[in-house]
Amino acid sequence: MRQVAARGPEKTICPSEVSRALDPDWQKLSSAVRRAAIRLAEAGRIDILRHGKRVEPAGVKGVIRLRIVESEPS
Repeated sequence: MRQVAARGPEKTICPSEVSRALDPDWQKLSSAVRRAAIRLAEAGRIDILRHGKRVEPAGVKGVIRLRIVESEPS
């Protein structure tokens, strides 16, 4: 959440950026990071994008990007 929040709602991150920040042997974390991203997207906290468009988290495949969900104005 820190990484997507730091980029803001106009920018995205790759899940591998999260893995790389957590462990030098980042590839072993890739699946866990994707699963966490899916849970966060299902909870409405982030968006998952493919080819620049928001996709539903259920059954997402392939290369994805992550974006913080823009909060509603108070």
